[in-house]
Amino acid sequence: MNNKDNKLTSKPDIPVFAVLGHPNEGKSSVVATLAENDSVPISPTPGETRRCIQYPVIIDEFEIIRFVDTPGFQNPRAAHKWIAQRADFQEPWVDEFIRAHKNDKDFSDECQLLAPLAEGAGVIFVVDGTRPVRGTDRVEMEILRLTGAARMAVINTRDRKKGDYIEDWKNAARMHFNTIRIFDAHRASFAERMGLLETLKAIDPDWQQALQTVIDAFEQDWQGRLSNTAAIIADLLTSVIGHRVQKTVRNPSETEAVEKNLVSRFEHQIADMEKKAHERIKKRFKHNIFSYDLPARSLAGQDLFSKKTLKALGLTRNQMAWAGAGLGAGIGAKADLALAGLSFGVFTALGGALGAGSAAWGTRKIARTRIKGQALGGISLQAGPIQNDQLLFVIIDRSLIYFWHVINWAHSRRNRPEEKQDEDKSVSEFLSAKWSEKQKKTSRRFFAATRKNDPAAADFAAREFKQMLKSLLKRISRT
Repeated sequence: MNNKDNKLTSKPDIPVFAVLGHPNEGKSSVVATLAENDSVPISPTPGETRRCIQYPVIIDEFEIIRFVDTPGFQNPRAAHKWIAQRADFQEPWVDEFIRAHKNDKDFSDECQLLAPLAEGAGVIFVVDGTRPVRGTDRVEMEILRLTGAARMAVINTRDRKKGDYIEDWKNAARMHFNTIRIFDAHRASFAERMGLLETLKAIDPDWQQALQTVIDAFEQDWQGRLSNTAAIIADLLTSVIGHRVQKTVRNPSETEAVEKNLVSRFEHQIADMEKKAHERIKKRFKHNIFSYDLPARSLAGQDLFSKKTLKALGLTRNQMAWAGAGLGAGIGAKADLALAGLSFGVFTALGGALGAGSAAWGTRKIARTRIKGQALGGISLQAGPIQNDQLLFVIIDRSLIYFWHVINWAHSRRNRPEEKQDEDKSVSEFLSAKWSEKQKKTSRRFFAATRKNDPAAADFAAREFKQMLKSLLKRISRT
C-alpha cells in the first residue's frame, strides 16, 4: 500500500523517516528493505527518484511507520552557501529555504528532500561505504546537521568487492549524526532490520516510545508469519498424504501405458501442491511483485521426485525404491473384478511389494498377469497415497529450504548474483536428517493421524506438529 502524494499526512504518534543521500547511494534499496516493499523503484541510473514518495508500513490494517524515499542532493554546495548566509539558526530555516526556492529549478531536488523534514520527519542518511568520503558528502551531512532533525547515518555495504571505506565514513559521520549504523540493504535479515530500528530509538528520546511500539508490532507480526508458515506446510502435507489418482483399465495390454500416465499425473499434481504452498509462504513475507527462481543447484529448485533430491536429502537407493511403493513409478495397484454388482480386491496385498520392485528395477508388468474373470471387469490402477514417511520429510525439508531463501531475500534485490558458495548449507543443520528423535516422532504422529482420517486425533497431532515446526522456523530465521 503506497501513498505517492507528496504531502505528508502523518499522525503525531506514527514515526516518519525521510531517507536521504547522494544519488545512487542505495536510498531506494534501504526504503524497500525497511518497508518490505519490492515495488519500490530501484535503478542503477543516478537521479531516478525525482520527488518524495511515501511508503507506509501497514500491519493489521494500521499504519505503524512511514518511510519517505527522496531525491538525492542536486546542488548541495550552493544550498549550503545560501543557508550559511541567510538562515537564522535560532529559528527553523527549512520552511524559509523551500519558500525561497520552490520555483527555482536549480534547487528543486533540495526543496523536495527537505520538505519531509519541515513536517517533522527524522533523517536516515544513506551513504555508499564502498567509496571514499568526498567534500560534497561533508557538505550534505552539514546541511542535515543544521536542520536540527533527529538523524541517523546508514553506511550501506552493498558491494564489498570494490573497496571498504567504512571507517572513513564512520569518522566523518560522527561529526554530524546522532548515531551510525552499518547496513547491507540487499542482504539484511529480519534481525538486522530490527537492529536498525533499535538504533533509531537512540536518535531522540521523544521517539523512543513510538519506535518501541513499532518494533513490538514488527515482532508480533513476524511471529504470526512463522505460525502461518507452519500451518501452510502442515496443510501441504495433509493434502499430499491423502492424494491419489485412479483409472480403471479394461484391456490388460494397456495397463503399462496407463500406469505411466497415472505416475506422471500424480507427480505433477503433488508438485503443483508444493508450488502453491511455497507461493503462499512467499506472499506471507510480502514478496508479491518481485518474482524469482531459486538457483538450479538449490535442492528446493530441483524436481521433487528426482533421484538427486531424494539422495541429497537422505534417502538411500533402497529407501528410494520403497518410496516408490507409495507413489510414482511404483504405484500401489489393485484389480477389481465386477460380477453381479460385487467387487473383489485381487491385488491389494501385492501392490506395495510390486511397486517397490518397479521403483528400483522397473520389473513390474501388470499386463502380463492373468486375472481370472478379466472379461467381466477391469483393473483399477491407483497412484498414491504416499505411504513412505521419508518422502514426507523430503517435502518438509524443501519447504524449510524455500522458507530460508524467502526470508533472506531482501525486498530491494532485483537480480540474483552468481554466488560460489552453496546457500543451502546455511539451512542444512535444520533439515530433518539432524532432527531430534522427539521432533521426528512428533512428525510421524502427525502423518499417522492424518492417514487414519480421525479428525480429533489429526487435529491434536497437527497442533503439536505445527508448534514444533514454528519453533524450528524461529531458529532458522535467527541465522
